[in-house]
Amino acid sequence: MTFVIVAFFAMGLYSETGKASGLAMGQLAPCPNKPNCVSSESSPSDDHAIPAFSIVPAMGDEPLLKVKEVIELLGGDVDYSDENYLASTFTSDLFGFVDDVEFRVDQGSGLLHVRSASRVGYSDLDANRKRVEQIRQLLATN
Repeated sequence: MTFVIVAFFAMGLYSETGKASGLAMGQLAPCPNKPNCVSSESSPSDDHAIPAFSIVPAMGDEPLLKVKEVIELLGGDVDYSDENYLASTFTSDLFGFVDDVEFRVDQGSGLLHVRSASRVGYSDLDANRKRVEQIRQLLATN
């Protein structure tokens, strides 16, 4: 049992050394073959698929500023942001696991694409999917 706890703490420390995947050919990076990632740019039939966010007038001219507010409200840290891309991290309380949450503005379709993924491990017990839906709900009410 002690070994398992030590291993989880070690994985948490290791996850601090990574960084967001960033953009690949203008899109968010594909999810790895693990259930601890969701992406609006995945195929709808893919288990990783999650709906993109609609850019609505209430978000103003710079929708990522609104996203940044919500991320910080939820305890996340925005690591990088420009007018079309935002990279943020959320760190779990117990073991310090780091998850990356990224957004990409697609002005042509009026959408904010999102990717949320754990840096280490295999399963996340749907933590990334739940976080994205929490962000969606807060964006709709703020």
